[in-house]
Amino acid sequence: MRTTSTLFDPHVHMSSRTTDDYEAMARAGIRAVLEPSSSGGQPRTNAGSFVDHFASLVGWERFRASQFGIRHHCALGLSPREANDESLARDVLDLLPRFLVKEGVVAVGMIGFEERTSAEEEAFVRQLDIAERARLPVLVHTPRADKKRAVERTLAILREMTFAPEMAVIDGCSEETAEQVLDAGHWAGFSKLGSAQMAALALHFGKTRVLIGSAADWSPSDPLTVSKTADEMRRIGFAPKDVLAFMWQNPIAFFAQSGRIAADHFEHVETVDRPAASGVRPLPPFGASP
Repeated sequence: MRTTSTLFDPHVHMSSRTTDDYEAMARAGIRAVLEPSSSGGQPRTNAGSFVDHFASLVGWERFRASQFGIRHHCALGLSPREANDESLARDVLDLLPRFLVKEGVVAVGMIGFEERTSAEEEAFVRQLDIAERARLPVLVHTPRADKKRAVERTLAILREMTFAPEMAVIDGCSEETAEQVLDAGHWAGFSKLGSAQMAALALHFGKTRVLIGSAADWSPSDPLTVSKTADEMRRIGFAPKDVLAFMWQNPIAFFAQSGRIAADHFEHVETVDRPAASGVRPLPPFGASP
């Protein structure tokens, strides 16, 4: 696979991926990632589990990525899938601001709608306010079901709150929704699509305020989507400078609005020493003496 040496995946859930994925991503030219906090499938039952999740994103995942020369950043927030437990949501949103000041946090997210309930809307509005106070951009989730209506309500809320348009990326955009997102002055995020489809969307909508991510997580997904999309873009005739804009400069430009990331931060990315696979002592069989 032929790749550039400067790729940034602006939406990937590395907590759900193996360390082998980090190694493959590094070989494919991915030098930086943004991991939004996520629901993880099984509903969390108390705010303490969010403390552990957030702490892992600002601690362990940064270290794990650094072993392969990848700079790990994160976005923290209450996902819409968990906003419908209103008591839990209140507790989580009370503790969120104290984590947003941590090193490596460059946005609030994922936030937005899943089922378009009143509880989701309340959590969305409150997190937009929290993001404004923290001067951080936001990553907004859009559901697969009834996406057009969810995007319309999302844009209406952002407009009503006079949230700075350039500080929000609306992720999960489709051909049907991307135009209205861009017309409103927001960033359009394309993710969890095939490389050919994302390259075609990039060709159609252009590179202004567009982010392309893998959204790889615990479901069937590919953490090399960004690299494969870059290859497909070159194959269909994109100039190298335009591939660089989509896959490196655009993510940095969006997250630089946090004041915590800039292009020159990547000039010297050190790789932390890690034990060679052959030097790792295997675990004994279950039930055997160590």
